[in-house]
Parts: sequence; structure tokens; C-alpha cells
Amino acid sequence: MSFENLHAETVGEIEVESKVLVIKRIKQTLHLTADESDRETIERVLEVYADSCPVAASVKGSIEISSELDLTVA
Repeated sequence: MSFENLHAETVGEIEVESKVLVIKRIKQTLHLTADESDRETIERVLEVYADSCPVAASVKGSIEISSELDLTVA
């Protein structure tokens, strides 16, 4: 399996609570090159992948995670 056409950019937003740095939000932008005919499938996967992600499950409720798709049509 090759992931040459996919890379992710992840940004965490940190705030200070009681003099401690706390990650409050994580935003991912997934940059993908694919066929336009695959767009619907890709968007469905993006909507549900966090439900199967161990990291997302571990921080659910304490860190807001959002994902965005940047699709380049091949």
C-alpha cells in the first residue's frame, strides 16, 4: 500500500489552565490527490474514521478534534 498521494497537517491549540499548558483542540487537514469519482467515498471515510482511532477515543471529551479534506483531483 502506498501513501504517496496523502499527507496530513496537524495543528494543536494550547491554552494555559492553572499555570499548566493544556491541549484543547487538534485540527487535521488531510491533503489527498485522488480521482473525482472517489470523492464521495473519501468524504464518508473522513466522517467516520475518528470512531475507530485509538488516539481520538483516548482524548474524546477533553480535546476537540476536527478534520478537513483538501482534495486535489488527479
